[in-house]
Amino acid sequence: MREVSTSNFGRRQFLAGVAAGVGTVTLSSPLRAAANEEVRIAVLGAGGRGGELARTVDSVSGAKLVAVADPDEKRAASMAKKYGAKAYTDLREALDSDDVDAVVITTCNHWHCLAALWAIDAGKDVYVEKPLSHSQWEGRQVVEAAKKSGAIVQLGTQQRSDPIQMEARKFLHDEKGLGAIKYVQANRLGVRGPIGKRDKPLEIPSEVNYDLWLGPAQDQPIMRNNLHYDWHWDWNTGSGEMGNWGVHILDDIRNVAYQDKVSTPSKMIAAGGRMGWGDAGETPNVHFALFETEMFPTVIALSNMSIKPGEKGSWKVPGGKPMTGPGSGYVVVCEGGYYLGQRGSGKAVDLDGKTIRSFKADVSTVPAHVSNFVEAVKSRKAESLAAPIENGHYSTGWCNLANVAMRCAGNYSDEQVRSASELPAWSAVLDDMHESLKRYGVDMSELKSGPMLTHDPKTERFVGENADAANPFLRREYRPGYEVKPVA
Repeated sequence: MREVSTSNFGRRQFLAGVAAGVGTVTLSSPLRAAANEEVRIAVLGAGGRGGELARTVDSVSGAKLVAVADPDEKRAASMAKKYGAKAYTDLREALDSDDVDAVVITTCNHWHCLAALWAIDAGKDVYVEKPLSHSQWEGRQVVEAAKKSGAIVQLGTQQRSDPIQMEARKFLHDEKGLGAIKYVQANRLGVRGPIGKRDKPLEIPSEVNYDLWLGPAQDQPIMRNNLHYDWHWDWNTGSGEMGNWGVHILDDIRNVAYQDKVSTPSKMIAAGGRMGWGDAGETPNVHFALFETEMFPTVIALSNMSIKPGEKGSWKVPGGKPMTGPGSGYVVVCEGGYYLGQRGSGKAVDLDGKTIRSFKADVSTVPAHVSNFVEAVKSRKAESLAAPIENGHYSTGWCNLANVAMRCAGNYSDEQVRSASELPAWSAVLDDMHESLKRYGVDMSELKSGPMLTHDPKTERFVGENADAANPFLRREYRPGYEVKPVA
């Protein structure tokens, strides 16, 4: 690990302390861009998402891409060259630069919180991709660091910058266009393939600084075929499809259906597993969960399997409704009809399926979201953010809690899962799951399920029966030198 000079008291002192693995985090005085200057941005993570955000930063008025950091030195150099930016292998060197005002974090999921905390203490503002956290406890540390430092911190849930979200919210709640909400069904029914399973651990490419790539994660053998991207499907580094796509959909539901009045659910139960692939992945490719809240319930149907083996097309999960709804989106089920929402569009239909109103805006949401962040950096008005970090912490929390419910799962009990709720739609989506798995010849005993878990949104801890099994998943074990520390 590189040694960091401590001659500049404050952020350089913090970085040296991190390298030594000492103490709790104490926040240094931030450095901020002036309102009439360009916001100089470093992109941390040069993968596919990093490439998209780099192009966006380069195109947004008032922003300038000045640095790229990635433990894969070839990827960092290639992206930096495109924009005349400086390339770093170690993101701490970018954070240590006085030429950087803010960062866009597009690293692997397990790095999001630590990179954000290091950036905040280095006096930088932060745009961090979803999901915010790899575990709920570390997400809270970022929220507290942002509050105490005055940093501008935005989550990359770009649909928050689409005006149709607020239009749909107004239609459902102010105009009461479909009557009272009964429940919501979220869908992430998108096909992905298996990631392979090796006889020997993957050999790390020579251009990758593997210690930096691992960061907070444990040093475990990688038995999949590819290092990059497929880290999503290992619990050590990723959050599965629930944290990858689920966070977008559940954030939309928190915004449009719950009006952000519900932080995280109070109860949850899950069933599913990694079915039919026989690969090295750990996270479920089938994940059905029920969330109970103080307002109304939400169910989520998630599958990465195709409709039949060897065929194209994703699962259909109508859940007892006359329509399936968007494959990557949600259905707000109301007394007088349904609101069908997805990225970039939405529509309200009556009980007979006739369209009452359509919602569409000609907005490119990623540039709009980055522009919103840049303007907030320049104005120092955190309240102007479309996706303030505490709100993003809560939306990420739904995914983290659904994953905990899955990681606590044991042998499948159909009776236990169904009896968790009297909501007919919950049993209906479970029926759809069973029917889809039959096409793969799956023995239902291969499924997993867990008990209903009770979660206290105020303490962000599980309580009551089964809490001892669930709480350990709220905070991970960190590798020495890369710990997420409590914010002092």
